[in-house]
Formats: sequence, C-alpha cells, structure tokens
Amino acid sequence: MAKEFKWQGLAEEEIKNLDLKEFLKLIPARARRSLKRGHTEDQKTLLSKIEKNEKNIKTHCRNLIIMPQMIGLSIGIYNGRTFVPLIITAEMLGHTLGEFSQSRKNVSHSAAGVGATRSSKAISAR
Repeated sequence: MAKEFKWQGLAEEEIKNLDLKEFLKLIPARARRSLKRGHTEDQKTLLSKIEKNEKNIKTHCRNLIIMPQMIGLSIGIYNGRTFVPLIITAEMLGHTLGEFSQSRKNVSHSAAGVGATRSSKAISAR
C-alpha cells in the first residue's frame, strides 16, 4: 500500500479546500508577509487566468507564492530565455514560482588557454 502524501498534516484534498487565512498559518514567515502585503498587477493577472482555468498559462511573474488553488496546474515560467513548463504539486506550496525555473546554467570551463599558466610558456603558439 502506497503511503499517502501529507503537507503540514493535511491530505491533498484538504489542502485544496483551504482558504487564505488558514493557508497563511501554515506557511513560513517570508511567504506569509509577502501575501499579506497583497499582489502586484502582474500577479493579479496571473491569478485571474488561474481562476478561469485557462490552458497553456505562461508567465514572467517569478515572485508569486504558490497557493493551494494552483495545485495540479501546468504553468510555463520564463527563465530569461524560454518558458520552462512546471506542474505544481502540494510539496511546492509556500515557495515562489521562480525557485523551480532556474535562470542560470551551471558553469563548465574548458582547458586553460595559451599564456594562462606558467607551464604553457613552453608550448609553441603556432
């Protein structure tokens, strides 16, 4: 038998039925403070698209806190170059959208060039 996922002691169906005041009690202080201040215009337009159950939602708004009504949705989040598709799960509640769409690549360097080290003086530059 598979173990049922619980977030803060609540099952997924109970999480989807939470109102904003109950949700605020369960998330960390930084996210709670951000939600208490209210949403920006970009966040409001994204939330209105979510409420209308639109398909293929794409957004540049990386600072929106993930809330219970967003569970199960697929949202494209802009990382500076492309829209990264993200399916929102209950584990993501209280985090921002930008945390799941990395905007920087890992740096991988190749070998050092001629003149970069003392030992490369012995190599001819032809």
